[in-house]
Amino acid sequence: MSLLSHLISGLSLGSIYAIIALGYTMVYGIAKMLNFAHGDVIMVGGYACFFMVSTYDLPPIVGIVVAMAVCTLLGVTIERLAYKPLRAAPALAVLITAIGVSYFLQNAAQLLWTSNPRVFPSIVGDFSVKLFDGQLSISGTALVTILVCIVIMISLVWFTGHTKTGKAMRACSEDKAAATLMGINVNSTISITFAIGSALAAIAGVLLCSAYPTLSPTTGAMPGIKAFTAAVFGGIGSIPGAMLGGLLLGIIEIFGKAYISTQLSDAIVFLVLIIVLLVRPGGLLGKQVQEKV
Repeated sequence: MSLLSHLISGLSLGSIYAIIALGYTMVYGIAKMLNFAHGDVIMVGGYACFFMVSTYDLPPIVGIVVAMAVCTLLGVTIERLAYKPLRAAPALAVLITAIGVSYFLQNAAQLLWTSNPRVFPSIVGDFSVKLFDGQLSISGTALVTILVCIVIMISLVWFTGHTKTGKAMRACSEDKAAATLMGINVNSTISITFAIGSALAAIAGVLLCSAYPTLSPTTGAMPGIKAFTAAVFGGIGSIPGAMLGGLLLGIIEIFGKAYISTQLSDAIVFLVLIIVLLVRPGGLLGKQVQEKV
């Protein structure tokens, strides 16, 4: 039963990585940029929910909605102020700006809320599901996290494939100039993408802090890096690839901690990524793009 228990824990952690990775992969797929401040948006979402639930004693659902609203506004603001002026700049300039925004958010959080860790309240509750005559226990947080990931994945696939805005996103990801000629507002489409990705970051932040109930200004740093790794692992730019990469990454990390070493689990995760990229440079579900010279 321990094997099955570790598998469920891996799926739960991987679901959080997958939700974060979806934000990375959507922004990269459309804007062709890596938003390394995405992990810190997770942290802001965690603090927003924390204050709503702990300080103002509001229901958890209200805290989650407020966190999504705050992160959506933050994501759109970051895109307008930091990334939009660099739309035609070299990729390196955008990358450095993203790293700068990340450090700005971390330091702003330290000034506003101090660097002392806070104990995050339980959002889901204390219930658990017992299977096999009580030999296997699945926590409510793990169950809700996996279900939320599946719902978000299905919703995004439907949204990008069946709505006007989703089709505009796909058109921009293929060719921004051609999309503009067809009457699509590329700037608005990119802003909507950042808004959706940031709202997902808020959900991921709440789920992450519920599963590992410690909140600090650096809470989103390592999960953000691992989620980016998951997006590359699955094939950055691919929504199903982000989910697959996140789930596999979570399973590899949990099994690495359980059967190899807790200290080496992160190294094992990145080693697997290197091996996969050596075999498939585009990721597991990524498209191999051939450029004409």
